Amino acid sequence: MADIDLSNFTSDDPKQFAQIVKGASSEQLTALMKSDQREKVLSEVFGRMPALFRADRAGTTSAVVHWTIGDRADGGSDTYELVIENGKCELSSTPTRDPKLALTVGGADFLKVVTGNANPVMLFMTGKLKAKGDLGLAAKIGDLFDIPKA
Repeated sequence: MADIDLSNFTSDDPKQFAQIVKGASSEQLTALMKSDQREKVLSEVFGRMPALFRADRAGTTSAVVHWTIGDRADGGSDTYELVIENGKCELSSTPTRDPKLALTVGGADFLKVVTGNANPVMLFMTGKLKAKGDLGLAAKIGDLFDIPKA
């Protein structure tokens, strides 16, 4: 199994990254999310979210969303906080506020969701994506971002 080449990851645009994810197997994505590249990948993906935020679709949405990404090599997880308010989306890798919505997903499935390569509703229905809190917000969260399509 070939490794996923992320040598240009920080310069790849979201659509190029979506293509990489689409071409990778679940095993490759899981291995990536257990590797020393995990922090780089998560930082880059979450760091891009404010720029991909669609304020025109958010309206008066005001919410704190926690994303918990599992499958770390040590068995743990990483949690990121997105704050959507006043037409903006801000990121924190250190959650400090109570979430209106908490999403929990494995590493490979997270990459598939944020690149448009998996249907979050199907992941939810099969128990691979867990949502706690405002399920109405969970249903529309994807519409609030310009998710790249591979």
